[in-house]
Amino acid sequence: MKKFGLVVAGGIAAMVLISNLGPLVGLAVSLLVLYFAVKQFLKTNSTAGKIGWGIAGFFILMATASNVPAILGIAAAYVLYLVYKNWDKREKAVYEENDPFVNFEKQWAQMKNN
Repeated sequence: MKKFGLVVAGGIAAMVLISNLGPLVGLAVSLLVLYFAVKQFLKTNSTAGKIGWGIAGFFILMATASNVPAILGIAAAYVLYLVYKNWDKREKAVYEENDPFVNFEKQWAQMKNN
């Protein structure tokens, strides 16, 4: 039953991630261009250059803000990571509880310490 929930969550997250691939690429590109504009703004010494880079940076910031749906894609990627990470965790714990040899090794270690 746990696996079914993980499959459903992973499937939904994969669909959300695929549907938000365009905004994710747009966000990455606009953040890269915004980083370049900020670096040039800080590097420029002239007032006209600072005004120009400031205006360009503002427009690029607005383009970056238009890609807000990409945050859903990032969240979906994180959910997929969690599903991948927790896929075998639960079954291993159940297996170790029912395995008589694991319990024997624990008891043997306790007897050796006493």
